[in-house]
Amino acid sequence: MKSIFFSVGLLACLTSLVSATALTYKISANEKACFYAAPEKQGAKIAFYFAVQSGGSFDINYEVTGPGDKVILDGEKERQGDFVFTANEIGEYKFCFDNEMSTYSEKFVDFEIAVEDEVRAQLPSKQGSTPEQTSALEESIYKVSGQLSTIARNQKYFRTRENRNFSTVRSTESRIVNFSLIQCSMMVCMGALQVFIVRFFFQGARKGYV
Repeated sequence: MKSIFFSVGLLACLTSLVSATALTYKISANEKACFYAAPEKQGAKIAFYFAVQSGGSFDINYEVTGPGDKVILDGEKERQGDFVFTANEIGEYKFCFDNEMSTYSEKFVDFEIAVEDEVRAQLPSKQGSTPEQTSALEESIYKVSGQLSTIARNQKYFRTRENRNFSTVRSTESRIVNFSLIQCSMMVCMGALQVFIVRFFFQGARKGYV
């Protein structure tokens, strides 16, 4: 039981080194939205992930700028991205999404901004345990933490694929319905035209007999 409490405390210390923001934001047509992160230490790692969940062609323009408006990352008409870079300067980092290319389509974007300090916390050793045991437990928890992050990223990726495939299915279903309605209308028009032509012939024949 004590080892469980120790592991939980160790994991809590590790997670305290990471500050993350995960949001889903609706970007209207011709809108530009920006979000900010400010690392407290030079050399911190900043992870930036985004994925367009719905709207238009599932693409968006993005730009990441650092202090002094220095462009770090940028791209046009991207569906998703996953980046990690080092904050070489202390200051405000800006993450912008630009939907000005769309005239009427609004888009939903999932994104996450995480600031992680590379310095590991100094963890208290368990009474009666050797430094080798503490180090092995620490490395195991770091490994589990990395695997959990990988699983979370995979879940986001599959969620994005699911939303896009569902949108394709809805679009295909709408096209099939529209095509069926057009086909039915054409059949009705053709039937009415045939009736009109037949009646015209019969009326002309009756006038000839008279």
